[in-house]
Parts: sequence; C-alpha cells; structure tokens
Amino acid sequence: MIDLSNSSPFSEGGNRKCFLHPDHKDKCIKIIKEDVFKEKLKSLPWYKKFRRHSTFNDNFREEKGYQQPALQNKSPEVWKHLAKWYGFEETNLGLGAVTELILDNGQIAKTLESYLLEHGITPELKVAIKNFHTWLREYLVLTKNILPHNIVLKQDKGELVLVIIDGLGSKALLPFPNYSKFFAKRYVERRIQLMSSRIDWDLRGREGSWK
Repeated sequence: MIDLSNSSPFSEGGNRKCFLHPDHKDKCIKIIKEDVFKEKLKSLPWYKKFRRHSTFNDNFREEKGYQQPALQNKSPEVWKHLAKWYGFEETNLGLGAVTELILDNGQIAKTLESYLLEHGITPELKVAIKNFHTWLREYLVLTKNILPHNIVLKQDKGELVLVIIDGLGSKALLPFPNYSKFFAKRYVERRIQLMSSRIDWDLRGREGSWK
C-alpha cells in the first residue's frame, strides 16, 4: 500500500485530489474526496439511487473512458495528446487511479487555462490547437466537454502540444459514438466546437454562458 500521509496534493479538482506518485516521478495518483463523494450520493435524485455507487465515482468513470474503442488503436500516435492510464493502486487515502504525469522541461506541465490567462491565444497555441483537433478527428477519441483546466501543455521536439489529463469518456445519452464511426465523428465535432466556445469564453472574461 502507498502511504500518502506526508504528501500534499499538487492539484485539486471538485471531486479528486492529485498526488505525485512516491515511487514513479512520471506518474500521479488521483484520489476521490470521500466527503464530496458521500454528499453527491446523498443528493442523487431517487431514480439514480438504485445504480451502483461506482457509477458516480470519477476514478471508475475515468477507467471506463480509457476502455473506449479508439484507444485500442496500436499506433503510438493515439497517445500523443493523452496521458496514459496505469490502473489502480491502494493507498492509505483509498483506491487511487494512476495516470501519466505530464512534464514540461522537467516540471509539472501547466494547464491550458493558466496559459490562456497569462498569454492569450498566441500563434504557437493556434498551431497546437489545430494539431489537437486534427488528432481528435483522426482517432475519434471520445471526451466529455474539453475544458482548459483538463488540458496541459508541453514542448515536444520544438512544438507546443496539448495533452488531455482528465475528462475522458462520452457524454452521449446513448452509446452510439462508442460503436459507430458516423456518430463518433459527429460527437467529436461537437466537442471541438464546444472547446472553441469555452476558450473564447475564458478570453472574454467568462461573461454569459460559454455554450
């Protein structure tokens, strides 16, 4: 079991905390916030209370996202814009999801959100976003809404690269995008449109609705 007693999270979202893996400098461990998770379960509408609790656990949701057909592609290029998944490990804080820690020049990579706030849309970022969209369209990787705080940036062979670190999986009510290329293409195009809208919203000072 991994002991995280003396560790502090380097990042924290609404539902999880992210810790550096003590044994692997290129991995991180995502831990569910138990108090938040319990409150979420309490506030579920009655028709959802009969579902398994794991359905609402972000770690298990992420595992399911990594099991999608697009990621069974053997090409290493499918991982160019996505943090790798390494499974689960037991910790003293509960079961942790272990994923690749994206580094940039030896440091934890900054989020797209922080980049936008600091630099705005630079020519280098425009190219990076275009390459990211091309990758999405080619491999049809299914994501939830692509939010700037769920993407980090790193330099790779002289170019800026966007990497998804969270939000993998489909938001579709019915699972058609998982099994049909036609529906997957439509789904991915919609995520790309929403990603652009979200970036514009961030740059406008987050006024009104980003959708």
